[in-house]
Amino acid sequence: MKESAKARRLKRHYRRNKSQGKMNLVSLMDIFTILVFFLMVNSSSDVQVLNQNNTIKLPDSTAQQPPGDVLALTVTDRDILVNGRLVVKRNAFQTFEGQVEPSLKQELDYQASRASAPAPEAGRPITILADRELPYELLKKIMSTCVDAGYASISLAVNQRTEQGA
Repeated sequence: MKESAKARRLKRHYRRNKSQGKMNLVSLMDIFTILVFFLMVNSSSDVQVLNQNNTIKLPDSTAQQPPGDVLALTVTDRDILVNGRLVVKRNAFQTFEGQVEPSLKQELDYQASRASAPAPEAGRPITILADRELPYELLKKIMSTCVDAGYASISLAVNQRTEQGA
């Protein structure tokens, strides 16, 4: 007996749909692996590391506010750097008689001109990384130069220390 075309078509359709669909786990494993690595890299640390130079010993503080991503002015034993770029030697800065050192002001003005956002009313933010033994007169001269260049929102980088309870 010969099967009709309709019967053959129904048989093929039944055979095709009878077997259960299989899921390809290799693709899912790849996606989950990438997701795990992404989460490990991006959420591994809430600590922002500002001080890459071990010669600078930052003062300790119990400050709770984390530093923002702002311009960093670093004062080492020999140099004064803005965002890791040498601006002036520390000896030349100390021997300068005025309150506003021109080469540092010029660099700060350049950095301000590169910023895409307009300056806030309180002044542009800057973080000063300096050794805890930095003389006050030198710090005052650096801060005066920053304010004159429009960086009036000055923060000093510190090491966060936990409060000791009784």
